[in-house]
Parts: sequence; C-alpha cells; structure tokens
Amino acid sequence: MQTASDIPSDGARLVVLGSAGLADGFSLIGAEVHADADPATVERVLEQLAHSGDAALVLLESTLAHAGGFWLNRLRDEGGRIVITELPPLPSPRDYAPAVDAVVRAVLGPDALK
Repeated sequence: MQTASDIPSDGARLVVLGSAGLADGFSLIGAEVHADADPATVERVLEQLAHSGDAALVLLESTLAHAGGFWLNRLRDEGGRIVITELPPLPSPRDYAPAVDAVVRAVLGPDALK
C-alpha cells in the first residue's frame, strides 16, 4: 500500500473558498483555505492561480460558485490545469442541487435522477 510519502508530488494545489465552518475542515487535510471568502477574494485567488502556472483543484461553496466574475468564468470555460467545482453549503446540504442535474434531466428526461 502506498503512503503519501511514496506518491510523487506533481505540485497541484487544493484550494478551498467558502464559509469558515466548511473551509476549516479542509485545512485539516492540508488544503489552502480562504475562509469566509467573498466573490472579490475568489477573483483574486483565481487570477493568482491563472498567472502562477500551477495546477489546482478549486472547491467553491455554492454561493461563491454562482457569483460569477471574469476569472471564474474564464477558468471554467478553459478547463485544463485549474479545475473548479462547487461544494454544497454547510448549513443546508440537502437543499443543494448541482448545476449538472439540470443538464442530465434535459438530456435523459425528468425522471433520470430519481
């Protein structure tokens, strides 16, 4: 079985932006955390990632993921070395519906996710 020290590091970053309650849990696994981030913080962090050349997985709390912004939209459209995905809000995870659900229902029909 491989341990973390046996796996070569590729320099990819795990970046989490969201409420303190959600983000703090990710700090326990070594993520780069931006607690209580706002849309301006998201834009600043994404711009820095775009210019750094680093590969990254960026996890955004759903309210931030839907806030839009130049860098958020650009990096989502580009894909590639910076992958952006959203996390459900900590206080109401059952109310969360990812955007991909609407696409799946449109392609496969309204009962596809039941």
